[in-house]
Amino acid sequence: MSLIEVENITKVYQDGETETPALQGVSFRIEKGEFVAIMGPSGSGKSTLLHVLGFLDRQSSGHYRFDGKLIDEHTEDELAAVRNQKMGFVFQAFNLLPRASVLENVKLPLLYSSVRESKWEGIARDAVERVGLGHRMHHATAKLSGGEKQRVAIARALILEPEVIFADEPTGNLDSKSGGIVMKILQKLNEEEGHTVILITHETYTAEHAARIIHVLDGMVDSDRKVTHRHKADDGVLK
Repeated sequence: MSLIEVENITKVYQDGETETPALQGVSFRIEKGEFVAIMGPSGSGKSTLLHVLGFLDRQSSGHYRFDGKLIDEHTEDELAAVRNQKMGFVFQAFNLLPRASVLENVKLPLLYSSVRESKWEGIARDAVERVGLGHRMHHATAKLSGGEKQRVAIARALILEPEVIFADEPTGNLDSKSGGIVMKILQKLNEEEGHTVILITHETYTAEHAARIIHVLDGMVDSDRKVTHRHKADDGVLK
């Protein structure tokens, strides 16, 4: 059973009488444990697709099954619960609380979980260590570099051990060295820990860190191919 299965998905945005199609009959499957890049230029529909896949928006038509279940059968509250428990998100803009510490930022998803509060500290510390930021545990995130901020965002996404991690242009605001470290972490989470990773990017080089690239153009799947010569990010601070 596929983790993600979309069949003839469309998304149309309506502004008064004006309709703007963003997705036009998108179909594919993603298996558990895959590392897939969804690639395309600005306006291609890849961000809209991310929003649909991550339960941040609903499709206009077509079918979307997550973990074997049609999402149309879920209420908004049920979708929010599945999103919190099974999905982690990493965004280009980091979305961190600047005055809060690294540890406090990473703990945030636990506020909406069933995990006992007595366990929060240990779980959050472990997530921070996994992204190589143990030495920054109590630093305010405003004082971190861009690459470090993105690693905090990844730790936060990991906190509830999601089945899938959505990374939306995670290297877009980073220099090449910091971007390499971020990609190394994502590869490690996929290859060594078994997380499904879905990367959204417009850059071919970044996309080729994945094992498969789904290229989107004008709201449609233009190509779907395996990556024969994957880029391996430098180890950086990770061992």
